[in-house]
Amino acid sequence: MININKHHNLGNIFDKINKSERINSDELLNLLDDSENFNEIIQYAAYINKSVNGDNVSYVVNRNINFTNICYLNCKFCGYKRTANSKDSFVLTIDKIIEKINEGYNIGINEVCVTGGINPDFNPDFYFNLIKSIRAAFPELHIHAFSPQEIFELSAKTGFSFEKIFEILKENGLNSMPGTAAEILAPETRKAICKDKISALQWTEIIKTAHKMDIKSSATILLGHIESNADIVYHLDLIRKIQDSTNGFTEFIALPFIASKTSLKHQIKTGISADSQKILKFYAILRLYLNNFKNIQTSWPKIGTELAVQSLSCGINDFGGTLMEENITKSAGGNFGEYLGEKDIISLIKSAGKNPVRRDTLYNYIQQ
Repeated sequence: MININKHHNLGNIFDKINKSERINSDELLNLLDDSENFNEIIQYAAYINKSVNGDNVSYVVNRNINFTNICYLNCKFCGYKRTANSKDSFVLTIDKIIEKINEGYNIGINEVCVTGGINPDFNPDFYFNLIKSIRAAFPELHIHAFSPQEIFELSAKTGFSFEKIFEILKENGLNSMPGTAAEILAPETRKAICKDKISALQWTEIIKTAHKMDIKSSATILLGHIESNADIVYHLDLIRKIQDSTNGFTEFIALPFIASKTSLKHQIKTGISADSQKILKFYAILRLYLNNFKNIQTSWPKIGTELAVQSLSCGINDFGGTLMEENITKSAGGNFGEYLGEKDIISLIKSAGKNPVRRDTLYNYIQQ
């Protein structure tokens, strides 16, 4: 139990946390709205995280590959999308993707994460053959690939159900999937920033189908654009309910919005990426609310290594991956780099007084 001097309306929330009781949506909104109790929220999150994960902070040695930036969607938060006629558009062949994965083997990766823009010229066989080719070349590698949006497009083009698409991908070698394309799941705000994307209902159906077929996924939120705190509550409540139902999420990842090279930047007064205290507070609130998640990941490409290290004292227990390249954040104006070596990650985790532990995609610790 933790004893902290409590203030006004958060006292009951802290009492519930002390009793290991789940806080509700109204209490979550109170935490998000609160502007006075930063230190208390951080301390409670650190306390809960220590009870769940001790002093361990995990990380994964992985290779991130974005195979095309050509996309027909028009998401306002995106600086990555190009048309086929853009001078800097690109498409990677399967052979080139295999070559890039081989580069990752030089640093001992055990996961490859593969996603791309929604290129209207792509045949579904490209996706199926890509997974099959990676599996043939790297029998032991964990393949973490294709967002719910990509699964939706495959279903639409083939006429196959989501379940059938996953069945084919699993047969070809898919292991898990990123829970991206979530952005914000509150319907009206979602329409305002990514009207062409799958709906919250479709995203939920695809994720639940994946989990039912034993394809684990991450869960994400895009934070600090035009969303309200009520939108955040809607999103996190839905994520928590899905996890209650499926237990299929491996971790939760909050992605602070990088605005500078996006069309949405004109609607942002001061994004959360410019307010380190808001980021740390939000990470802490995730630990308090998402009590059915063991793992909550920081995002060093979005917030930088210095703030990522600070977040390890705010309820965070995972540092993410080495990545090697990360085009989507960079294209939106991110300037914290695309690669951290394993030794650098270990050093950063230790600098926070934590115990670095290498893991695989499914959060099994790897002995070193």
